Amino acid sequence: MRALFKKKDIKECLHCENTEQKLKRSLGPFHLIIMGIGAIIGAGIFIVTGIASATSGPSLIISFIIAALACGLTALCYAEMASIISVTGGIYTYTQVTIGEIGAWIIGWVGILQYVIAGSSVAIGWSSYVVGFLASMGIVIPTMLTSSPLSGNGIINLPAFLIIIALSAVLIKGTQESARLNAFFVFIKLAVILLFIVVGFNFINPANYHPFAPHGIPGIFQGAAMVFFAYIGFDTVASAAEETKNPQRALPIGIIGSLAICSLIYIVVAGVMNGMVNFSMFAHSEAPVMMALQSVGANWVTTIVTVGAIAGLTTVILVNLFVVPRLIFAMSRDELLPNRLTKVHSKFKSPAISIIIIGIISAFVSGFFPLGDIFELVNIAALSAFIFLAISVLYLRKSHPDLPRKFRCPLVPAIPIASIIACVALISQLTILTIELFAIWLILGLVVYFVYRNYKHSKKQGESEAEFDELDDAVVISAVIPENDSAK
Repeated sequence: MRALFKKKDIKECLHCENTEQKLKRSLGPFHLIIMGIGAIIGAGIFIVTGIASATSGPSLIISFIIAALACGLTALCYAEMASIISVTGGIYTYTQVTIGEIGAWIIGWVGILQYVIAGSSVAIGWSSYVVGFLASMGIVIPTMLTSSPLSGNGIINLPAFLIIIALSAVLIKGTQESARLNAFFVFIKLAVILLFIVVGFNFINPANYHPFAPHGIPGIFQGAAMVFFAYIGFDTVASAAEETKNPQRALPIGIIGSLAICSLIYIVVAGVMNGMVNFSMFAHSEAPVMMALQSVGANWVTTIVTVGAIAGLTTVILVNLFVVPRLIFAMSRDELLPNRLTKVHSKFKSPAISIIIIGIISAFVSGFFPLGDIFELVNIAALSAFIFLAISVLYLRKSHPDLPRKFRCPLVPAIPIASIIACVALISQLTILTIELFAIWLILGLVVYFVYRNYKHSKKQGESEAEFDELDDAVVISAVIPENDSAK
């Protein structure tokens, strides 16, 4: 039982540079901020804002602020831990150091669920935008190639399948190459969002801001729980710790900087969008930004916004595909998964095997499964991980108070405790089905953990017995054939 809570020596993490199983450091603060923006801004603006507006109304601005504050508490905790432990794995690695092996496995297992579902689901949304864009140009893709067989209308969602395969290939070529592609798409979507703000500002009707909170305080907090998904992504920055130059300085800048920039963008977009049209019009819209533009007659902008949406969703898929192989790499290096998964490509210095495995799984999920409401699993997985993160900060402050920290979370223990309370409160807003599915995933993870652990233990025991037998044989031979006789 004690082995389940065996903690990884923090000094081992601090001196991970001395091992051969390491990744290439090539990212700076700017790359990390762009990575964070790439992961955060996407489905949040182009999909979630409409759903949440129908609940919160114009007070969606307040909902975004509440969600941003909740994430801000987590970001401060993240920044401190990232400034201490600058190896890949994020919350998984922090939990390995503070809570122990079983806690780390749970977080790793939960993280795999979170990022695979997030990347696959966004790929399905990406497919819808691409199919619509091509249709506007007169290129019609048959329905059987744009929807899953489980929806009853198709054979495979081919665009979603292919985008994941293509982005996985880019990731294999290395972190710097994927960072450049991510930066390219981030600038496109930021330019498109800026265009929407400028154009939409001219169509704001103050009457649309009344009533400001149609469903009162409960509606504001329900909206905050919904838009929390829009902020998930800033945590992906920590996964690049082992590929970051001067991580103790760059990681806090990347985490807090990307969250601050995206929070401002979300608040401004929500204010403009709700000023353009009445909140009730968003109730059944899956493309709220485009709907707002069409409602005020700015149809010429919609095509440009579609391109921006495609770019925005591309970066979200890319970053999610980036994170999972790093998580698996860290788990494998800690012997919680087969050691073969730590293999780094000799030329590109990327965890190629893990990237290929996750790429195939994600492509299969996006191509053949309609995820629908199961997407809320992303929220509960992230919130659960954030709770473990806050606990890790509290633990290290007590167990290693003198440990060098380039960034210190202020007001400890108040902020980590507030972060835990905020996460629990947001989890309570999720559906019972989501919580039940999450519980099933956790149980399955524990089964996998104990089966693999027993297999690994049996294998090591067998190797030890074989070594003992060889040694025993050598002793017997030496006894039967004395050294002098053998010399003759």
